[in-house]
Amino acid sequence: MARVKPKRHGVVTDMTAMCDVAFLLLTFFILTTQFKEPDVENITTPSSISEKKLDDKNLMTISVTPDGRYYFTPVDNNDEKVQVLNKMGEKYGVSFSKADQKAFVTSSGIAAGVNQLPQYLGLGDEQRKVLKGATVPMDSVNKQLIDWVKFSLEVNPAAQLAIKGDAKAQYPKFKALFEGLRDINFYKFVLITSTE
Repeated sequence: MARVKPKRHGVVTDMTAMCDVAFLLLTFFILTTQFKEPDVENITTPSSISEKKLDDKNLMTISVTPDGRYYFTPVDNNDEKVQVLNKMGEKYGVSFSKADQKAFVTSSGIAAGVNQLPQYLGLGDEQRKVLKGATVPMDSVNKQLIDWVKFSLEVNPAAQLAIKGDAKAQYPKFKALFEGLRDINFYKFVLITSTE
């Protein structure tokens, strides 16, 4: 006798729980993501074939603009930033208030001499971006940029230096920077480039 085939019923899956989980995961990733801070100025790096990734941990950055100005971004650790700022203040005879220290910790980079730093930090981020001619002093007499690197290394010996120079920046600006780093016996740094 032939077996009677049972009637197939469509499987109904309730997708409500799956949607809830998907939105919870999406919300979690959005809220826990750390966004990259915008660059202090638009810099077009030269291209290279290197594909080595740069670790952001313990990284300080020197940016060289097309017109040869310098920006310094300290290591992203608030306590270390304050220590470096205070060491620079001691060397150059400038005292920084708590408001100056807070503004320095939250700033994405600096482009001012130590003597002008309190006024520079008093400006908002948008005002700093439109400030023309601002730079960290780096010439044969006043090497404040090298002092920033030196004191950052004193506070955090594991700090690494990355130099992000514009492709149109003139070579003498880089040469002065490299010679200043040589003066403090610091030879290991990374040049940031874009891939071809």
